[in-house]
Amino acid sequence: MEKHSIAHLEDICSQVRRDIVRMVHGVQSGHPGASLGCTEFFVSLYFHQLNHNSDFNMDGTGEDIFFLSNGHISPVWYSVLARSGYFDPKELTTFRKINSRIQGHPATEENLPGIRIASGSLGQGLSVAIGAALAKRLNNDKGTVYALMGDGEQQEGQVWEAAMAAPHHKVDNLIATIDVNRQQIDGPTDLIMNLLDLKAKWEAFGWEVIETKKGNNITDVIAGLEKAKSLLGKGKPVLNLLHTEMGYGIDFMVGTHKWHGIAPSDEQLATALNQLEETLGDY
Repeated sequence: MEKHSIAHLEDICSQVRRDIVRMVHGVQSGHPGASLGCTEFFVSLYFHQLNHNSDFNMDGTGEDIFFLSNGHISPVWYSVLARSGYFDPKELTTFRKINSRIQGHPATEENLPGIRIASGSLGQGLSVAIGAALAKRLNNDKGTVYALMGDGEQQEGQVWEAAMAAPHHKVDNLIATIDVNRQQIDGPTDLIMNLLDLKAKWEAFGWEVIETKKGNNITDVIAGLEKAKSLLGKGKPVLNLLHTEMGYGIDFMVGTHKWHGIAPSDEQLATALNQLEETLGDY
């Protein structure tokens, strides 16, 4: 996989953010907040870190594979998949429309390249990723499995069953990331159900834990992913606590739960697009 310069990765981030707000605005439905906040992560993963092939096969044999657990942030994933060659970016115009392959939450029945599980029922993605990592180990496949969860998702019990299982089975070809933006649909996570010290919790469950403090800085995100990769193969799964800001990149959306799941108006879209450079060409 070709690796790109930091400047080019930042250009891709700007275009992905344009895609996100245009997709959600187009149907007045979707989840822009955390999609914008996770843009640097997805761009770093698909354009720098992941050993992947846009000539998609479901098994992912000989490749790194990724699972999105918090499936409501599908706009950022769809944009990055399209921009990295999995399908034509023009298909982004069909987001959340009837008979589209690009539904509000990722699904497999539409056979969209890049999607291996239906997700959006929170709490399940890490369990699937552990199963995939164990399968790779059984098949002597050296690929790495990546998974992304939300911090609000840590309120789901299944997450902690999976957190206990992975160290027990020494799943050391797995990197899980938590998007720590401290926001969820009803407000700040500290008020809805306080997550307390996530690092201490995951370490107590037997994971190797790192923190990426600047999750909206492409250089720091790449450094975090590379550090996580360096810790594999040592008998423990790795967790990356990625600190981001919901709505990052658009001044009136940043840092608030209010843009978790609402779409911008025509005027708000115009304001947002004025803050984001068109770098790869709008679809």
